Amino acid sequence: MTSELVVDVQPKEVSLALLEDKSLVELQSEGVNISFSVGNMYLGRVKKLMPGLNACFVDVGYEKDAFLHYLDLGPQFNSLGKYVKQTLSNRKKLPPMSKANMLPDIDKDGSISDVLKVGQEVVVQIAKEPISTKGPRLTSELSFAGRYLVLIPFNDKVSVSQKIKSSKERARLKQLLRSIKPKNFGVIVRTVAEDKRVAELDAELKLLLKRWDESIKKVQRATKFPTLIFEETSRAVALLRDLFNPSFKNIYINDEVVYNEIRDYVKLIAPDKENIVKRYKGQLPIFDNFDITKQIKSSFGKTVSYKRGAYLIIEHTEALHVVDVNSGNRTKNANGQEANAVEVNLGAADEIARQLRLRDMGGIIVIDFIDMNESANRQKIYERMCANMQKDRARHNILPLSKFGLMQITRQRVRPAMDVNTLETCPTCFGKGSIKSSILFTDTLENKIDYLVHKLKKKRFSLHVHPYVAAYINQGVISLKRRWQMKYGFGIKIIPSQKLAFLEYLFYDADGEELDMKEEIETKI
Repeated sequence: MTSELVVDVQPKEVSLALLEDKSLVELQSEGVNISFSVGNMYLGRVKKLMPGLNACFVDVGYEKDAFLHYLDLGPQFNSLGKYVKQTLSNRKKLPPMSKANMLPDIDKDGSISDVLKVGQEVVVQIAKEPISTKGPRLTSELSFAGRYLVLIPFNDKVSVSQKIKSSKERARLKQLLRSIKPKNFGVIVRTVAEDKRVAELDAELKLLLKRWDESIKKVQRATKFPTLIFEETSRAVALLRDLFNPSFKNIYINDEVVYNEIRDYVKLIAPDKENIVKRYKGQLPIFDNFDITKQIKSSFGKTVSYKRGAYLIIEHTEALHVVDVNSGNRTKNANGQEANAVEVNLGAADEIARQLRLRDMGGIIVIDFIDMNESANRQKIYERMCANMQKDRARHNILPLSKFGLMQITRQRVRPAMDVNTLETCPTCFGKGSIKSSILFTDTLENKIDYLVHKLKKKRFSLHVHPYVAAYINQGVISLKRRWQMKYGFGIKIIPSQKLAFLEYLFYDADGEELDMKEEIETKI
């Protein structure tokens, strides 16, 4: 299996697509101005105690106050609270962590009102992004994640990933980390640290300790609440940190800044793989070039087709996701209904495992497979799903099929499920049902170009249109594009874009900034 990462950087959002053998398996999209990412740390202030829930609400700058439960405070919350108080009281000298006094663990069955009070400053970390009407979910058990290690302040334990099976290697890693880690810091050793040299682990440990020092200095200098004291690395780097493995063949980025950022990170963690990071400079949109846009259009929405006419119906609610498996108009199996059902269900298990990762569906997922009479076949479907889900990084639990043919899955929900609307609103009539004559569309485009060149004095710009329209504009020896260039200058570029509807168009200047050329009637609607 070969993996590729494609990063599409736009002025308003950054999108990342993970491909496995050219098939889209993960898609993440994030607005450039969104700062509430999992892993970010804030110096917040307690707004309200909820003794009935044994929790409190903390102001971290989000429109809805964030939720912090007593069990998410962490055993050493008192030690953290005391250290934060000392840091805020002395703006000149930072208290050394090695000399910090570790207080007894908080009572597991204690009450939130025994530990916190309204108005108190607390250092918290985002554990779950805002989902639906809920604010962020917080934790005070802080952690700094790296490629090989996770650093946990106010904790002296060294834990090793259970996926490292060799007892000899586990003992080596545990002994090694105990010898190099500072006092009052705990460490979790990740799976990828197996067989790594002490120099690599020590270098990352120093990097994580530096992040802690920088964060606590921001607490010391804080003059307003809430304050962002640690921001997780960019989504592209964070995804790489968790996913990077020898199967990565290429990483394509269409932005110079993000390209340099990712190249530096890969150079740090895998110097021999630095050359797989490539700057995309093609004229086609990067997702169109790697056939990602088409996969997005076909993989999202209510109905998803897969092998030989079979399809899935996927419905979302606040509490759960429901998937219905249908055989469709596929050719029946010669071995009878049971064999046909098994074949359709096995294909569905493959596609559903991909859909869970692709849409990042969390919470409860209920799958209605086609009924099978033999228990051995039901077991085969369960085993196929378990095997497919092994590649999923999110924590999950899968139950065997019930007697009604239903499979229940619980999957960790950290951020809202990815929901891409694949239906297109007519860009010309906006749903009214009547449009101008299509043959006049190119005349409309020429009027826009004339306005750009003669009124706005734009000499270099690109026009993005649907691939069918682009083909019409480019057809012939003396094409419409050539006539426009001869009339208005050779700075005009025609770019086919699969994400646009049939009669939709966008203008971009030479710097990639969108030029608003919508008509007045379009703006009003």
